[in-house]
Amino acid sequence: MIVGLDVGGTHIDAVIIEHGNIIDTVKRPVNRDDLFESIWTTLETLFSRHDKTKIERVNLSTTISTNAIVEKKTSPVGMVIQSGPGLPNDYLACGDENVFISGYVDHRGKLVQDFNLKEIQKAIDLFKKRDIRCCAVVTKFCTRNFNHELKIKKLLDKHFPSITMGHTLSGKLNFPRRVFTSYLNAATYDIFKEFADNIKKSMEQEGINAPLFILKADGGTTSLSAATDRPVETILSGPAASFMGINAMLNTNKDALLLDIGGTTTDIFFLADGVPLFEPLGIEIGSYKTLVRAIYIHSIGLGGDSSIHVENGQLIIGPTREGPPYALGGPKPTPTDALIALGLMKIGNRDKAIEAIQGLSQKLNLSLEDTAQKILDTMGDIIKGRVDALLVQINSKPVYTLKELLYGKKIKPHLINIIGGPAKYMKPVLEKKFNLPCYFPKHYHVANAIGAALARITTDITMVADTSQGVLSVPEMGIYEKISGNYGLESARERAIKLLIERAVYLGAYQDELETEIIEESSFNMVRGFFTSGKNIRIKTQIKPGLIYELKGDKDD
Repeated sequence: MIVGLDVGGTHIDAVIIEHGNIIDTVKRPVNRDDLFESIWTTLETLFSRHDKTKIERVNLSTTISTNAIVEKKTSPVGMVIQSGPGLPNDYLACGDENVFISGYVDHRGKLVQDFNLKEIQKAIDLFKKRDIRCCAVVTKFCTRNFNHELKIKKLLDKHFPSITMGHTLSGKLNFPRRVFTSYLNAATYDIFKEFADNIKKSMEQEGINAPLFILKADGGTTSLSAATDRPVETILSGPAASFMGINAMLNTNKDALLLDIGGTTTDIFFLADGVPLFEPLGIEIGSYKTLVRAIYIHSIGLGGDSSIHVENGQLIIGPTREGPPYALGGPKPTPTDALIALGLMKIGNRDKAIEAIQGLSQKLNLSLEDTAQKILDTMGDIIKGRVDALLVQINSKPVYTLKELLYGKKIKPHLINIIGGPAKYMKPVLEKKFNLPCYFPKHYHVANAIGAALARITTDITMVADTSQGVLSVPEMGIYEKISGNYGLESARERAIKLLIERAVYLGAYQDELETEIIEESSFNMVRGFFTSGKNIRIKTQIKPGLIYELKGDKDD
């Protein structure tokens, strides 16, 4: 049995899947004042109904890292940044304390100037004075030579419990994004470690020895222990679970629009010929551009619990959630109240829902039924307007998917797949607004948890082999080794795939789940004067995101 759990902004969903069959589901409201208690009571309810010894793994998607960043509840971070010549420092200063040090290596990884030990000691003293526990060390061109980061970390290790090194987070060359990614990783370390420790402790108390995994923004999972070192990868874990849930239950090979209408937000995704769009550089969260691999996700502040008011005769929905629906004791009318008032949803106090919608209908000079329908139509208009704007933006440049770069491709959705609490009731509205068929799966209300449960491990590595210098490096794995001058592309491919599999197994993957692929490769001659001095070989390979296995039985309505 596999357990999937998704922690959303409004609800926690949990499922148990056995041999491809969904055998149990649980949905509970989130207590934001005690998130861990909410998580544990949900799991406890699920576990109490089944033989816990049959649980093979537990997959979680969590808002811990995302919320910490958005709500500015991260730990203070000390940044040690070696920016080298050619870049101003001011916009890189993202930490609570930032120490810019001298020294640098060039774009091929050759040492030009060593760092100054006195500057590192200055950073240590400053961070300790500020009571900073979490640090990050980022050097320019560290993916070509990360020796400085290793040496500086060794000096910091004696004083600080958590040190992020920039080269471990991505093999891509983008120094500003690496600085911001490293900062966010350090900033979320404490809060994620506390979450992970609590989950582990509770599982031990319940006698559950199954491995624990966390969903990442790319739609794959990683072990909970690995995520503790790289919590930044769990940003947007929840929306990624949404996508995987839709994909598991409503698979298609067409251009499509995918929607998850939750309690607080609506997440928007697109497929190109059935393949998800991908962020080519990395996700953005708040003001930070990162190197975190991710499915293309766009979220808007619109959900079943979004507050509603009338302003200058216009119905305004969201973007904030001020509490639960009025019918469930909340302060403001919501779209959920409209559904309850219409008799479509059988939850809460319908009289309270009618009272909330009547307050709006008086201001709009409409009947109760017309006001409730107008709320649903307005939600459809908001989604349609945002989707149209996103498609213009996406189609104005090359389309990146999880598999490849598609030149000249224009996304034109042929259908809509939708999940989330209001999915069943928004289907006719969206079909009318988009003039497209709209589908929702049987288990639309817990689709995120299903997506989390079925997501398999993913990882990627970037290998660079420079035969003129006789060096091969894989920064994500800390590999920096000598190679011969006749090292070729075929050898690089074989080595990259072997290392990728090693890394995936280390992260908790099972050999029979691994599907490797090379997504980028290049090899060109290095010329010095009139002669070829060697080759520069670059290989980027990944464990392809996907499902552990297919669901059985009826998957859609």
